[in-house]
Amino acid sequence: MASTDGKRLLSVVVPVFGSEQILPHTHRRLSDVLRVLPDLDYEIVFVNDHSPDGALTVLRGLAAEDPRVRIISLSRNFGHQIAISAGLDAASGDAVVTIDDDLQDPPEVIATMVERWREGYGVVYGKRIERKGEGSFKRGSAALFYRLLSWLSETPLPLDTGDFRLLDRKAADALRSMREESRYIRGMVAWLGFNQCAVEYSRDARFSGAGNYTLRKLVRLASDGIVSFSSKPLLLAGRFGAVVTVIGFVFGLYLIVNKMANSDAVLQGWTSVVLIVLFLGGIQLMSIGLLGAYIARIFYETKRRPLYIVSEAHNFPVSREGHGEQ
Repeated sequence: MASTDGKRLLSVVVPVFGSEQILPHTHRRLSDVLRVLPDLDYEIVFVNDHSPDGALTVLRGLAAEDPRVRIISLSRNFGHQIAISAGLDAASGDAVVTIDDDLQDPPEVIATMVERWREGYGVVYGKRIERKGEGSFKRGSAALFYRLLSWLSETPLPLDTGDFRLLDRKAADALRSMREESRYIRGMVAWLGFNQCAVEYSRDARFSGAGNYTLRKLVRLASDGIVSFSSKPLLLAGRFGAVVTVIGFVFGLYLIVNKMANSDAVLQGWTSVVLIVLFLGGIQLMSIGLLGAYIARIFYETKRRPLYIVSEAHNFPVSREGHGEQ
């Protein structure tokens, strides 16, 4: 929608967690980029995901100084993907950019994204060609995950991308209509379709502090991505079970024939038999656990709870205070 002076509005959504020291720098760099974009007004929607530090106090100060700063504070920590969703619900721009608060994704790239949007692209996503300040293990594991998920998913997923992207209003509204609880927004955006393109950039080292994505959170994000966008793990488990069954049947025939041909033969190899039993038992338990992961997703989705709860909001028009709790 247009701003009061007739310009189109660009919304920038920034999920916030554990970044008290970074926020003033994030606000300054975003403002420096956004204020010089031609024929556009802007708003910056900070979503405080119940940050344990003084981030909310800093955000209140920024909102008091800058009327373009909007604040949504969630009642508890709902997670990064939900925080992005809350920001998308509250953003009112003709286009919406999502970017993390740690300045690893350079705000200056937004100008190029806007150019692609003006050319008619509905989704413009940032593609990382370099990841500064990250160890070889994190780079390697990230590359492996993106390629594994792309292979498993029925929806083609762009490689080496994160949550730094621009969405046209139509694409943003389409994404908002998807209310599943187990959210992998990168895959959800790829599923939307529309005319999409990539903007390549070098990801900077974190401005300060440590990353908020622990190994546990990364594993959960990977699990949500795989389970939400692919049924191949279930199919592969079934096919593997069929192969093992055939092998077991052939091996059983071999033992019967061998015993009939030489009734005095003493069967050997108890150690190998035990190992085979343990191996098959492990495969069965793993398959049951995999099935349980899919069933658990169904269980949570049937509850139909709100994705998040807003505890306070600042600098929104009166009609939008508390917006986006569904």
